[in-house]
Amino acid sequence: MKKNLFRPFADFISIENPQFYNRVHNHSTWGNAAVGMIGLVMNDDELIQRALYGIEDDGLPVGAKDNDGGFIKTEGQEVGFLANVDEPFSPDGYYTEGPYYQRYAMYPFLIFAEALHNVKPEQKIFEHKDSVLLKSVNVLINLSDADGDFFPLNDSQKGMSYKSPDVVTALDIAYHYGGHNPQLLSIAEDQGRVLLDDSGLAVAIGIRDGKAEPFQKKSINLTDGTNGDEGGVGILRYGNEDMSLVFKYAAQGLSHGHYDKLSFSLYEKGTEILQDYGLARFVNIEQKGGGNYLKENKTWAKQTIAHNTLVQNETSHFGGKYEVGSKYHSELYFFDTSNPEVQVVSAKEKNAYPGTEMQRTMALIKADGFEKPFLLDILKVVSTTKNQYDLPFYFKGQVMKTNFDFSTPKSLETLGSEHGYQHLWSEGTGQPKEDNSKLSWLENGHFYTLTTTSLKNEELQFVRIGANDPEFNLRRDAGLVIRRKNTQNTTFVSVVESHGNYSPVSEFSVKSNSAISKIELVEDTKEYTAVVIETKANADQMMLVLSNEDKTADKEHVLKIKNKEYRWTGPNDFIKIQ
Repeated sequence: MKKNLFRPFADFISIENPQFYNRVHNHSTWGNAAVGMIGLVMNDDELIQRALYGIEDDGLPVGAKDNDGGFIKTEGQEVGFLANVDEPFSPDGYYTEGPYYQRYAMYPFLIFAEALHNVKPEQKIFEHKDSVLLKSVNVLINLSDADGDFFPLNDSQKGMSYKSPDVVTALDIAYHYGGHNPQLLSIAEDQGRVLLDDSGLAVAIGIRDGKAEPFQKKSINLTDGTNGDEGGVGILRYGNEDMSLVFKYAAQGLSHGHYDKLSFSLYEKGTEILQDYGLARFVNIEQKGGGNYLKENKTWAKQTIAHNTLVQNETSHFGGKYEVGSKYHSELYFFDTSNPEVQVVSAKEKNAYPGTEMQRTMALIKADGFEKPFLLDILKVVSTTKNQYDLPFYFKGQVMKTNFDFSTPKSLETLGSEHGYQHLWSEGTGQPKEDNSKLSWLENGHFYTLTTTSLKNEELQFVRIGANDPEFNLRRDAGLVIRRKNTQNTTFVSVVESHGNYSPVSEFSVKSNSAISKIELVEDTKEYTAVVIETKANADQMMLVLSNEDKTADKEHVLKIKNKEYRWTGPNDFIKIQ
Protein backbone atom coordinates (compact mmCIF):
# COMPACT_ATOMS: atom_id res chain seq x y z
CA MET A 1 0.00 0.00 0.00
CA LYS A 2 2.79 2.44 0.88
CA LYS A 3 4.77 1.56 -2.23
CA ASN A 4 1.93 1.24 -4.72
CA LEU A 5 -0.53 3.88 -3.52
CA PHE A 6 0.51 6.50 -1.01
CA ARG A 7 4.07 7.21 -2.16
CA PRO A 8 3.09 7.43 -5.86
CA PHE A 9 0.20 9.67 -4.90
CA ALA A 10 2.47 11.97 -2.89
CA ASP A 11 4.89 12.11 -5.84
CA PHE A 12 2.04 12.89 -8.23
CA ILE A 13 0.83 15.80 -6.10
CA SER A 14 4.29 17.28 -5.73
CA ILE A 15 7.08 16.24 -8.11
CA GLU A 16 4.79 15.58 -11.07
CA ASN A 17 2.80 18.82 -10.64
CA PRO A 18 5.24 21.43 -9.33
CA GLN A 19 3.27 24.28 -10.94
CA PHE A 20 0.51 23.65 -8.39
CA TYR A 21 2.61 22.39 -5.51
CA ASN A 22 5.75 24.50 -5.46
CA ARG A 23 4.43 28.02 -4.99
CA VAL A 24 2.80 30.34 -2.47
CA HIS A 25 -0.92 29.87 -3.07
CA ASN A 26 -3.91 28.35 -1.31
CA HIS A 27 -3.82 25.37 -3.71
CA SER A 28 -0.23 24.68 -2.72
CA THR A 29 -1.19 24.64 0.96
CA TRP A 30 -3.55 21.76 0.26
CA GLY A 31 -0.83 19.91 -1.65
CA ASN A 32 1.82 20.54 1.00
CA ALA A 33 -0.52 19.32 3.73
CA ALA A 34 -1.49 16.19 1.79
CA VAL A 35 2.14 15.19 1.17
CA GLY A 36 3.03 16.01 4.76
CA MET A 37 0.18 13.94 6.21
CA ILE A 38 1.22 10.96 4.08
CA GLY A 39 4.79 11.44 5.27
CA LEU A 40 3.73 11.54 8.91
CA VAL A 41 1.61 8.39 8.62
CA MET A 42 4.36 6.52 6.74
CA ASN A 43 7.14 7.95 8.94
CA ASP A 44 8.76 9.12 5.69
CA ASP A 45 11.07 12.00 6.57
CA GLU A 46 11.73 12.82 2.92
CA LEU A 47 8.06 13.51 2.31
CA ILE A 48 7.79 15.53 5.51
CA GLN A 49 10.71 17.71 4.43
CA ARG A 50 9.20 18.05 0.95
CA ALA A 51 5.95 19.19 2.54
CA LEU A 52 7.61 21.72 4.81
CA TYR A 53 10.14 23.16 2.34
CA GLY A 54 8.93 22.22 -1.15
CA ILE A 55 10.85 20.74 -4.08
CA GLU A 56 14.40 21.99 -4.40
CA ASP A 57 14.69 21.71 -8.19
CA ASP A 58 11.23 22.03 -9.71
CA GLY A 59 12.25 22.93 -13.28
CA LEU A 60 9.83 25.85 -13.40
CA PRO A 61 10.90 29.06 -15.14
CA VAL A 62 11.08 32.26 -13.09
CA GLY A 63 8.17 34.53 -14.06
CA ALA A 64 5.81 31.74 -15.06
CA LYS A 65 2.12 32.63 -14.59
CA ASP A 66 -1.07 30.68 -13.99
CA ASN A 67 -4.29 31.08 -15.99
CA ASP A 68 -5.48 33.77 -13.56
CA GLY A 69 -2.45 35.97 -14.18
CA GLY A 70 -0.65 35.22 -10.90
CA PHE A 71 3.04 34.35 -10.69
CA ILE A 72 3.85 30.66 -10.21
CA LYS A 73 7.52 31.30 -9.54
CA THR A 74 9.40 34.45 -8.64
CA GLU A 75 13.11 35.07 -8.10
CA GLY A 76 14.24 33.77 -4.70
CA GLN A 77 10.77 32.44 -3.85
CA GLU A 78 10.61 30.13 -0.85
CA VAL A 79 8.09 27.30 -1.10
CA GLY A 80 6.50 24.56 0.95
CA PHE A 81 4.10 24.61 3.89
CA LEU A 82 6.21 26.90 6.06
CA ALA A 83 6.57 29.41 3.22
CA ASN A 84 2.78 29.35 2.82
CA VAL A 85 2.52 30.24 6.50
CA ASP A 86 5.28 32.84 6.46
CA GLU A 87 4.54 34.83 3.32
CA PRO A 88 0.75 35.23 2.87
CA PHE A 89 0.01 35.82 6.57
CA SER A 90 0.85 39.17 8.12
CA PRO A 91 2.05 39.14 11.73
CA ASP A 92 -1.53 40.09 12.70
CA GLY A 93 -2.88 36.94 11.04
CA TYR A 94 -4.45 38.59 7.97
CA TYR A 95 -4.20 36.37 4.86
CA THR A 96 -3.31 38.44 1.81
CA GLU A 97 -5.78 36.71 -0.55
CA GLY A 98 -8.67 37.77 1.69
CA PRO A 99 -11.04 35.99 4.07
CA TYR A 100 -12.78 33.85 1.44
CA TYR A 101 -9.57 32.08 0.49
CA GLN A 102 -8.24 32.17 4.01
CA ARG A 103 -11.32 30.19 5.01
CA TYR A 104 -10.63 27.71 2.21
CA ALA A 105 -7.00 27.22 3.24
CA MET A 106 -7.60 27.07 7.00
CA TYR A 107 -8.51 23.38 6.85
CA PRO A 108 -5.14 22.17 5.51
CA PHE A 109 -3.27 24.77 7.55
CA LEU A 110 -4.76 23.65 10.86
CA ILE A 111 -5.17 19.91 10.17
CA PHE A 112 -1.52 19.52 9.16
CA ALA A 113 -0.42 21.78 12.00
CA GLU A 114 -2.30 19.58 14.47
CA ALA A 115 -0.69 16.46 13.01
CA LEU A 116 2.77 18.04 13.18
CA HIS A 117 2.14 19.07 16.77
CA ASN A 118 1.20 15.51 17.71
CA VAL A 119 3.90 13.64 15.78
CA LYS A 120 6.70 16.21 15.54
CA PRO A 121 6.26 18.48 18.59
CA GLU A 122 9.84 19.69 18.19
CA GLN A 123 8.63 21.59 15.08
CA LYS A 124 6.63 23.88 17.43
CA ILE A 125 4.28 24.68 14.58
CA PHE A 126 1.69 26.43 16.74
CA GLU A 127 4.40 28.80 17.94
CA HIS A 128 5.69 29.47 14.40
CA LYS A 129 5.75 33.15 13.42
CA ASP A 130 4.47 34.21 16.83
CA SER A 131 1.56 31.70 16.72
CA VAL A 132 0.20 33.23 13.52
CA LEU A 133 -1.99 30.22 12.63
CA LEU A 134 -3.82 30.49 15.94
CA LYS A 135 -4.10 34.28 15.60
CA SER A 136 -5.53 33.93 12.12
CA VAL A 137 -8.68 32.19 13.37
CA ASN A 138 -9.61 35.22 15.48
CA VAL A 139 -8.82 37.47 12.52
CA LEU A 140 -11.09 35.42 10.27
CA ILE A 141 -14.00 35.85 12.68
CA ASN A 142 -13.30 39.60 12.79
CA LEU A 143 -13.54 39.69 9.00
CA SER A 144 -17.24 38.83 9.08
CA ASP A 145 -20.43 40.87 9.33
CA ALA A 146 -23.08 40.63 12.04
CA ASP A 147 -24.52 37.50 10.39
CA GLY A 148 -21.13 35.77 10.23
CA ASP A 149 -20.73 36.24 6.46
CA PHE A 150 -17.19 37.10 5.40
CA PHE A 151 -16.53 40.52 3.91
CA PRO A 152 -16.14 39.93 0.14
CA LEU A 153 -12.58 41.26 -0.25
CA ASN A 154 -10.81 40.24 -3.48
CA ASP A 155 -12.21 37.08 -5.11
CA SER A 156 -15.01 36.18 -2.69
CA GLN A 157 -18.37 34.49 -3.09
CA LYS A 158 -20.93 36.32 -1.01
CA GLY A 159 -22.68 34.28 1.64
CA MET A 160 -19.61 32.28 2.68
CA SER A 161 -19.53 32.39 6.46
CA TYR A 162 -17.75 31.12 9.54
CA LYS A 163 -20.29 28.28 9.64
CA SER A 164 -18.39 26.53 6.83
CA PRO A 165 -16.80 23.15 7.68
CA ASP A 166 -13.33 24.61 7.11
CA VAL A 167 -13.82 27.17 9.87
CA VAL A 168 -15.43 24.63 12.20
CA THR A 169 -12.22 22.61 11.92
CA ALA A 170 -9.95 25.62 12.33
CA LEU A 171 -11.88 27.04 15.27
CA ASP A 172 -11.94 23.76 17.23
CA ILE A 173 -8.20 23.24 16.76
CA ALA A 174 -7.43 26.87 17.63
CA TYR A 175 -9.51 26.59 20.80
CA HIS A 176 -7.89 23.32 21.89
CA TYR A 177 -4.28 24.31 21.19
CA GLY A 178 -4.57 28.08 21.64
CA GLY A 179 -5.37 28.50 25.32
CA HIS A 180 -9.13 27.77 25.38
CA ASN A 181 -10.33 31.25 24.43
CA PRO A 182 -13.92 31.32 25.78
CA GLN A 183 -15.02 33.77 23.05
CA LEU A 184 -14.45 31.09 20.41
CA LEU A 185 -17.04 28.93 22.15
CA SER A 186 -19.83 31.38 21.29
CA ILE A 187 -18.88 31.10 17.61
CA ALA A 188 -18.85 27.30 17.96
CA GLU A 189 -22.36 27.49 19.42
CA ASP A 190 -23.46 29.45 16.35
CA GLN A 191 -21.75 26.90 14.09
CA GLY A 192 -23.77 24.17 15.76
CA ARG A 193 -21.23 21.35 15.33
CA VAL A 194 -17.78 20.22 16.37
CA LEU A 195 -15.10 17.84 15.17
CA LEU A 196 -15.20 14.24 16.39
CA ASP A 197 -11.72 14.40 17.90
CA ASP A 198 -9.93 15.80 20.93
CA SER A 199 -10.28 19.41 19.81
CA GLY A 200 -13.99 19.07 19.10
CA LEU A 201 -14.45 17.36 22.45
CA ALA A 202 -12.68 20.24 24.22
CA VAL A 203 -15.05 22.71 22.56
CA ALA A 204 -18.13 20.63 23.43
CA ILE A 205 -17.05 20.31 27.06
CA GLY A 206 -16.39 24.06 27.26
CA ILE A 207 -19.89 24.82 25.96
CA ARG A 208 -21.44 22.20 28.24
CA ASP A 209 -19.74 23.74 31.24
CA GLY A 210 -21.06 27.21 30.42
CA LYS A 211 -17.67 28.75 29.61
CA ALA A 212 -18.78 30.45 26.38
CA GLU A 213 -18.46 34.23 26.20
CA PRO A 214 -19.69 36.50 23.39
CA PHE A 215 -17.08 37.09 20.68
CA GLN A 216 -16.24 40.79 20.80
CA LYS A 217 -15.90 42.03 17.24
CA LYS A 218 -14.40 45.47 17.67
CA SER A 219 -12.80 48.03 15.40
CA ILE A 220 -9.51 46.60 14.23
CA ASN A 221 -6.67 47.47 11.87
CA LEU A 222 -5.14 44.42 10.17
CA THR A 223 -1.78 44.75 8.48
CA ASP A 224 -1.04 43.00 5.19
CA GLY A 225 2.22 41.48 3.93
CA THR A 226 4.77 39.04 5.30
CA ASN A 227 6.18 41.61 7.71
CA GLY A 228 3.00 43.63 8.14
CA ASP A 229 4.32 46.52 6.06
CA GLU A 230 2.25 46.19 2.87
CA GLY A 231 -0.88 48.15 3.68
CA GLY A 232 -3.85 46.47 5.28
CA VAL A 233 -7.57 46.46 6.01
CA GLY A 234 -9.18 48.79 8.55
CA ILE A 235 -12.53 47.87 10.07
CA LEU A 236 -14.48 50.48 12.01
CA ARG A 237 -17.42 49.23 14.07
CA TYR A 238 -19.93 51.09 16.21
CA GLY A 239 -21.96 49.37 18.93
CA ASN A 240 -23.09 45.82 18.37
CA GLU A 241 -22.18 46.07 14.69
CA ASP A 242 -24.91 48.69 14.28
CA MET A 243 -22.63 50.10 11.61
CA SER A 244 -19.44 48.61 10.15
CA LEU A 245 -16.99 50.09 7.65
CA VAL A 246 -14.51 47.90 5.76
CA PHE A 247 -11.68 49.99 4.28
CA LYS A 248 -9.16 48.27 2.04
CA TYR A 249 -5.69 49.75 1.54
CA ALA A 250 -3.93 46.40 1.14
CA ALA A 251 -1.42 44.71 -1.15
CA GLN A 252 -2.52 43.09 -4.41
CA GLY A 253 -3.56 39.81 -2.73
CA LEU A 254 -1.76 37.43 -5.12
CA SER A 255 -3.70 36.19 -8.18
CA HIS A 256 -7.05 36.52 -6.39
CA GLY A 257 -6.55 40.23 -5.76
CA HIS A 258 -8.58 43.06 -7.25
CA TYR A 259 -7.48 46.50 -8.50
CA ASP A 260 -9.27 48.43 -5.78
CA LYS A 261 -6.92 50.58 -3.74
CA LEU A 262 -8.66 52.65 -1.05
CA SER A 263 -12.01 50.95 -1.68
CA PHE A 264 -14.66 50.43 0.98
CA SER A 265 -17.94 48.75 1.80
CA LEU A 266 -20.48 49.68 4.49
CA TYR A 267 -22.82 47.51 6.57
CA GLU A 268 -25.66 47.99 9.02
CA LYS A 269 -25.86 44.76 11.01
CA GLY A 270 -25.81 42.19 8.20
CA THR A 271 -27.26 44.53 5.55
CA GLU A 272 -24.98 45.80 2.79
CA ILE A 273 -25.46 49.53 2.42
CA LEU A 274 -22.67 50.13 -0.10
CA GLN A 275 -21.30 46.92 -1.52
CA ASP A 276 -18.15 45.27 -2.77
CA TYR A 277 -19.17 43.11 -5.73
CA GLY A 278 -17.04 40.10 -4.79
CA LEU A 279 -16.24 37.54 -7.50
CA ALA A 280 -17.96 36.57 -10.75
CA ARG A 281 -18.37 32.85 -10.27
CA PHE A 282 -21.06 30.37 -9.29
CA VAL A 283 -18.97 27.86 -7.36
CA ASN A 284 -19.82 24.24 -8.17
CA ILE A 285 -22.86 25.18 -10.28
CA GLU A 286 -22.26 23.24 -13.49
CA GLN A 287 -24.57 25.41 -15.60
CA LYS A 288 -22.30 28.43 -15.07
CA GLY A 289 -19.00 27.62 -16.71
CA GLY A 290 -18.76 24.30 -14.91
CA GLY A 291 -18.62 26.16 -11.61
CA ASN A 292 -15.30 27.78 -12.47
CA TYR A 293 -14.39 31.46 -12.69
CA LEU A 294 -16.33 33.24 -15.40
CA LYS A 295 -14.62 35.51 -17.90
CA GLU A 296 -16.47 38.43 -16.31
CA ASN A 297 -14.35 37.98 -13.20
CA LYS A 298 -11.44 39.49 -15.12
CA THR A 299 -13.41 41.92 -17.27
CA TRP A 300 -15.64 43.20 -14.44
CA ALA A 301 -15.15 42.02 -10.84
CA LYS A 302 -11.40 42.66 -10.67
CA GLN A 303 -11.55 46.03 -12.40
CA THR A 304 -11.44 49.25 -10.38
CA ILE A 305 -14.80 50.59 -11.59
CA ALA A 306 -16.47 47.59 -9.92
CA HIS A 307 -15.50 48.99 -6.51
CA ASN A 308 -16.28 52.06 -4.43
CA THR A 309 -13.04 53.86 -5.21
CA LEU A 310 -11.55 56.38 -7.64
CA VAL A 311 -11.00 55.61 -11.32
CA GLN A 312 -8.85 57.91 -13.44
CA ASN A 313 -9.41 58.22 -17.19
CA GLU A 314 -11.57 55.07 -17.31
CA THR A 315 -8.50 52.92 -16.57
CA SER A 316 -8.08 50.48 -13.71
CA HIS A 317 -5.40 50.92 -11.08
CA PHE A 318 -1.97 49.87 -12.40
CA GLY A 319 -3.57 49.51 -15.83
CA GLY A 320 -5.17 46.31 -14.56
CA LYS A 321 -1.79 44.58 -14.83
CA TYR A 322 -0.95 42.06 -12.12
CA GLU A 323 2.81 42.29 -12.55
CA VAL A 324 2.58 46.04 -11.85
CA GLY A 325 -0.01 45.94 -9.09
CA SER A 326 1.83 43.19 -7.20
CA LYS A 327 4.78 45.57 -6.68
CA TYR A 328 2.82 48.14 -4.71
CA HIS A 329 0.48 48.66 -1.79
CA SER A 330 -1.24 51.63 -0.18
CA GLU A 331 0.14 53.17 3.00
CA LEU A 332 -1.74 53.66 6.24
CA TYR A 333 -1.67 57.30 7.32
CA PHE A 334 -3.37 56.81 10.67
CA PHE A 335 -5.97 54.63 12.42
CA ASP A 336 -7.68 56.16 15.43
CA THR A 337 -10.43 54.43 17.40
CA SER A 338 -9.61 55.96 20.78
CA ASN A 339 -13.02 57.68 20.75
CA PRO A 340 -15.73 55.09 19.96
CA GLU A 341 -18.03 57.88 18.74
CA VAL A 342 -15.49 59.32 16.26
CA GLN A 343 -13.43 56.54 14.69
CA VAL A 344 -11.16 57.47 11.79
CA VAL A 345 -8.94 55.65 9.32
CA SER A 346 -6.84 57.33 6.64
CA ALA A 347 -4.55 55.91 3.94
CA LYS A 348 -2.63 57.12 0.91
CA GLU A 349 -2.08 55.63 -2.55
CA LYS A 350 0.74 56.97 -4.76
CA ASN A 351 1.27 54.27 -7.40
CA ALA A 352 -2.12 53.31 -8.86
CA TYR A 353 -1.80 56.15 -11.40
CA PRO A 354 1.67 57.60 -12.09
CA GLY A 355 1.69 61.29 -11.24
CA THR A 356 -1.47 61.10 -9.12
CA GLU A 357 -1.70 60.77 -5.35
CA MET A 358 -4.86 59.85 -3.47
CA GLN A 359 -5.58 60.15 0.22
CA ARG A 360 -8.83 58.76 1.57
CA THR A 361 -10.01 59.44 5.09
CA MET A 362 -13.10 57.68 6.42
CA ALA A 363 -14.76 58.43 9.73
CA LEU A 364 -17.56 56.57 11.47
CA ILE A 365 -19.27 59.18 13.66
CA LYS A 366 -22.09 59.13 16.22
CA ALA A 367 -23.22 62.70 16.84
CA ASP A 368 -26.15 64.69 18.17
CA GLY A 369 -28.85 65.24 15.58
CA PHE A 370 -28.31 61.84 13.96
CA GLU A 371 -30.37 58.79 14.78
CA LYS A 372 -27.51 56.43 13.96
CA PRO A 373 -23.78 56.62 13.22
CA PHE A 374 -22.94 58.10 9.83
CA LEU A 375 -19.96 57.72 7.52
CA LEU A 376 -17.89 60.73 6.45
CA ASP A 377 -15.73 60.05 3.39
CA ILE A 378 -13.02 62.49 2.24
CA LEU A 379 -11.10 61.56 -0.91
CA LYS A 380 -8.35 64.03 -1.81
CA VAL A 381 -6.74 63.76 -5.27
CA VAL A 382 -3.57 65.59 -6.32
CA SER A 383 -2.17 65.11 -9.83
CA THR A 384 0.44 66.53 -12.17
CA THR A 385 -2.07 66.50 -15.06
CA LYS A 386 -5.73 67.11 -15.76
CA ASN A 387 -7.83 63.94 -15.83
CA GLN A 388 -11.32 62.51 -15.73
CA TYR A 389 -12.17 61.18 -12.27
CA ASP A 390 -15.01 58.74 -11.60
CA LEU A 391 -16.08 57.87 -8.07
CA PRO A 392 -18.78 55.16 -7.88
CA PHE A 393 -21.08 54.25 -5.00
CA TYR A 394 -22.77 50.86 -5.44
CA PHE A 395 -25.92 50.99 -3.35
CA LYS A 396 -28.36 48.17 -2.61
CA GLY A 397 -32.05 48.96 -2.71
CA GLN A 398 -34.75 51.10 -4.31
CA VAL A 399 -34.15 54.74 -5.20
CA MET A 400 -36.42 57.03 -3.19
CA LYS A 401 -35.39 60.57 -4.08
CA THR A 402 -32.71 62.84 -5.52
CA ASN A 403 -32.28 66.61 -5.27
CA PHE A 404 -30.89 66.81 -8.80
CA ASP A 405 -32.60 66.43 -12.16
CA PHE A 406 -31.51 63.70 -14.51
CA SER A 407 -32.55 62.40 -17.91
CA THR A 408 -33.09 58.74 -18.70
CA PRO A 409 -32.25 57.43 -22.19
CA LYS A 410 -34.77 55.67 -24.44
CA SER A 411 -32.08 53.17 -25.42
CA LEU A 412 -29.20 52.12 -23.20
CA GLU A 413 -25.53 52.69 -23.93
CA THR A 414 -22.48 51.54 -22.03
CA LEU A 415 -20.50 53.92 -19.86
CA GLY A 416 -17.28 52.97 -21.69
CA SER A 417 -15.57 50.27 -23.71
CA GLU A 418 -12.99 48.57 -21.46
CA HIS A 419 -11.61 48.20 -17.91
CA GLY A 420 -15.06 47.14 -16.70
CA TYR A 421 -16.90 50.14 -18.16
CA GLN A 422 -18.23 47.91 -20.95
CA HIS A 423 -20.33 46.11 -18.33
CA LEU A 424 -22.10 49.26 -17.06
CA TRP A 425 -25.32 50.57 -18.59
CA SER A 426 -25.78 54.34 -18.30
CA GLU A 427 -29.38 54.58 -17.00
CA GLY A 428 -29.53 58.28 -16.27
CA THR A 429 -27.37 61.39 -16.39
CA GLY A 430 -27.76 64.53 -14.31
CA GLN A 431 -25.96 67.56 -12.98
CA PRO A 432 -26.00 69.16 -9.54
CA LYS A 433 -28.52 71.89 -8.84
CA GLU A 434 -27.04 72.82 -5.48
CA ASP A 435 -23.74 72.77 -3.62
CA ASN A 436 -24.73 69.34 -2.29
CA SER A 437 -26.21 66.45 -4.24
CA LYS A 438 -28.40 63.88 -2.48
CA LEU A 439 -29.51 60.35 -3.30
CA SER A 440 -31.83 58.45 -0.96
CA TRP A 441 -32.79 54.78 -1.18
CA LEU A 442 -34.67 52.10 0.78
CA GLU A 443 -33.18 48.72 1.64
CA ASN A 444 -34.26 46.05 4.12
CA GLY A 445 -36.70 48.39 5.85
CA HIS A 446 -34.23 51.26 6.36
CA PHE A 447 -33.68 54.55 4.55
CA TYR A 448 -30.21 55.63 3.46
CA THR A 449 -28.96 58.93 2.05
CA LEU A 450 -25.75 59.78 0.25
CA THR A 451 -24.91 63.49 0.42
CA THR A 452 -21.94 64.79 -1.56
CA THR A 453 -20.31 68.17 -2.13
CA SER A 454 -20.80 69.09 -5.78
CA LEU A 455 -19.06 71.06 -8.49
CA LYS A 456 -21.21 72.82 -11.08
CA ASN A 457 -19.72 71.02 -14.07
CA GLU A 458 -19.63 67.49 -12.65
CA GLU A 459 -21.87 64.71 -13.95
CA LEU A 460 -23.98 62.34 -11.88
CA GLN A 461 -24.38 59.02 -13.65
CA PHE A 462 -26.86 56.34 -12.64
CA VAL A 463 -25.41 53.00 -13.75
CA ARG A 464 -26.44 49.38 -13.67
CA ILE A 465 -24.23 46.34 -13.99
CA GLY A 466 -25.03 43.88 -16.79
CA ALA A 467 -24.02 45.31 -20.17
CA ASN A 468 -22.16 43.00 -22.58
CA ASP A 469 -23.24 40.04 -20.50
CA PRO A 470 -25.21 37.80 -22.86
CA GLU A 471 -25.27 34.83 -20.48
CA PHE A 472 -26.48 36.88 -17.49
CA ASN A 473 -23.42 36.08 -15.42
CA LEU A 474 -23.49 39.39 -13.54
CA ARG A 475 -25.93 40.70 -10.93
CA ARG A 476 -27.99 43.66 -12.11
CA ASP A 477 -26.95 45.95 -9.24
CA ALA A 478 -27.15 49.75 -9.33
CA GLY A 479 -24.69 52.53 -8.62
CA LEU A 480 -24.18 56.26 -8.79
CA VAL A 481 -20.97 57.55 -10.38
CA ILE A 482 -19.74 61.07 -9.64
CA ARG A 483 -17.74 62.21 -12.69
CA ARG A 484 -15.39 65.18 -12.81
CA LYS A 485 -13.80 65.89 -16.19
CA ASN A 486 -10.75 67.94 -17.14
CA THR A 487 -9.77 68.25 -13.48
CA GLN A 488 -6.31 68.24 -11.94
CA ASN A 489 -6.63 68.47 -8.15
CA THR A 490 -9.94 67.82 -6.42
CA THR A 491 -11.52 66.53 -3.23
CA PHE A 492 -14.67 64.42 -3.02
CA VAL A 493 -16.58 64.74 0.26
CA SER A 494 -19.52 62.45 1.01
CA VAL A 495 -21.69 61.44 3.95
CA VAL A 496 -23.72 58.24 4.13
CA GLU A 497 -26.55 58.13 6.69
CA SER A 498 -28.90 55.42 7.86
CA HIS A 499 -32.14 56.89 9.09
CA GLY A 500 -35.69 55.89 9.87
CA ASN A 501 -37.53 52.76 8.83
CA TYR A 502 -40.44 51.48 6.81
CA SER A 503 -42.78 48.63 7.73
CA PRO A 504 -44.71 46.96 4.89
CA VAL A 505 -47.06 45.58 7.56
CA SER A 506 -48.07 48.87 9.17
CA GLU A 507 -47.22 50.77 5.99
CA PHE A 508 -45.71 53.52 8.13
CA SER A 509 -42.54 55.33 7.16
CA VAL A 510 -40.57 57.02 9.94
CA LYS A 511 -37.77 59.58 9.51
CA SER A 512 -37.50 58.95 5.80
CA ASN A 513 -35.51 62.15 5.15
CA SER A 514 -31.85 62.96 5.68
CA ALA A 515 -30.82 64.80 8.85
CA ILE A 516 -28.23 66.85 6.97
CA SER A 517 -28.87 70.42 5.90
CA LYS A 518 -25.51 70.75 4.15
CA ILE A 519 -21.89 69.62 4.10
CA GLU A 520 -19.14 72.03 3.16
CA LEU A 521 -15.45 71.70 2.38
CA VAL A 522 -14.26 74.77 4.27
CA GLU A 523 -10.49 74.18 4.08
CA ASP A 524 -8.52 72.18 1.53
CA THR A 525 -4.81 72.80 1.21
CA LYS A 526 -1.72 70.66 1.00
CA GLU A 527 -1.44 70.79 4.78
CA TYR A 528 -5.04 70.72 6.00
CA THR A 529 -8.56 69.62 5.07
CA ALA A 530 -11.70 70.53 7.03
CA VAL A 531 -15.32 69.56 6.46
CA VAL A 532 -18.37 71.10 8.18
CA ILE A 533 -21.63 69.16 8.55
CA GLU A 534 -24.83 71.03 9.44
CA THR A 535 -27.98 69.32 10.67
CA LYS A 536 -31.53 70.29 9.75
CA ALA A 537 -33.09 70.05 13.20
CA ASN A 538 -31.16 72.70 15.11
CA ALA A 539 -28.74 73.96 12.47
CA ASP A 540 -26.01 72.41 14.62
CA GLN A 541 -22.59 72.42 12.99
CA MET A 542 -19.73 69.97 13.49
CA MET A 543 -16.37 69.83 11.79
CA LEU A 544 -13.73 67.20 11.10
CA VAL A 545 -10.26 68.70 10.67
CA LEU A 546 -7.33 66.76 9.21
CA SER A 547 -3.61 67.32 9.08
CA ASN A 548 -2.67 65.89 5.69
CA GLU A 549 1.10 65.79 6.14
CA ASP A 550 1.91 65.44 9.83
CA LYS A 551 0.31 62.53 11.68
CA THR A 552 2.41 62.87 14.84
CA ALA A 553 0.16 62.07 17.81
CA ASP A 554 1.37 64.94 20.01
CA LYS A 555 1.74 67.56 17.29
CA GLU A 556 -0.26 70.71 18.03
CA HIS A 557 -2.08 72.35 15.11
CA VAL A 558 -3.59 75.80 14.69
CA LEU A 559 -5.89 76.57 11.77
CA LYS A 560 -7.91 79.69 11.01
CA ILE A 561 -11.21 79.03 9.23
CA LYS A 562 -13.71 81.79 8.46
CA ASN A 563 -11.96 84.15 10.85
CA LYS A 564 -12.07 81.69 13.71
CA GLU A 565 -9.04 79.90 15.13
CA TYR A 566 -9.13 76.18 15.88
CA ARG A 567 -6.53 74.24 17.87
CA TRP A 568 -6.10 70.51 18.23
CA THR A 569 -3.46 67.83 18.80
CA GLY A 570 -2.79 64.86 16.53
CA PRO A 571 -3.72 64.17 12.90
CA ASN A 572 -7.46 64.81 13.31
CA ASP A 573 -10.15 66.26 15.54
CA PHE A 574 -13.95 66.37 15.54
CA ILE A 575 -15.20 69.74 16.72
CA LYS A 576 -18.67 70.94 17.62
CA ILE A 577 -18.88 74.49 16.34
CA GLN A 578 -20.46 76.92 18.80
